[in-house]
Amino acid sequence: MKIWCIEDDININNLVVYALESSGYDVQGFVNFYEFDIAMKNEKPDLIILDVMLPDKDGMEILQGLREKPSTSDIPVIMLTAKTAESDKVRALDMGADDYVPKPFGVMELISRVRAVLRRVTPKNTEELIVCHNVSVSPSRHRVDVDGVTIELTLKEYNLLYLLVSNQGQVFSRKQLMDKVWGDSYVGESRTIDMHIKTLRQKLEAGGDIIKTVRGVGYKAE
Repeated sequence: MKIWCIEDDININNLVVYALESSGYDVQGFVNFYEFDIAMKNEKPDLIILDVMLPDKDGMEILQGLREKPSTSDIPVIMLTAKTAESDKVRALDMGADDYVPKPFGVMELISRVRAVLRRVTPKNTEELIVCHNVSVSPSRHRVDVDGVTIELTLKEYNLLYLLVSNQGQVFSRKQLMDKVWGDSYVGESRTIDMHIKTLRQKLEAGGDIIKTVRGVGYKAE
């Protein structure tokens, strides 16, 4: 499980990272939103621990941004903050925070809260997950990951990949792929499929090899 901690107090940041790593989690710490935002463009964590009072952006604004984006709306967030007023806690929970831990906090309690949140969300996140080698497709979240990194695909690319990986080993002709993904009323050339397969392989990078060409027939995933 990947956990990211956004906390500008370096001592608290190091404490959280050390404690969670000692509990077996893959943890990365950030001291500001800028670093976190850059990292989010390349991969997504399984859980975020978020301070409210950051030097470059308010934590509540970050939480709101995460909840508004489809690609991050389901990532659980635990607020870790010196703001202890009930109104602050209620606001954070109403905005979509999964838990609210006031400072100062106990390390063991934080670890316990992390485990509790992950237990609640893991069944939802893994439901219906289709895995083919290093590529995983989540139909409920409309998400594709390669080696844990989320890949951005167009709707047609996603539908094409989903059809192949949900029928692993089955060979589809170009016409079958065209009918199932584009619809049987679509009139187009068979190279439309070839172009989409080429682009899909490129976007999947290390996972592109799961799409096999069956010469004279079509394509399959395995």
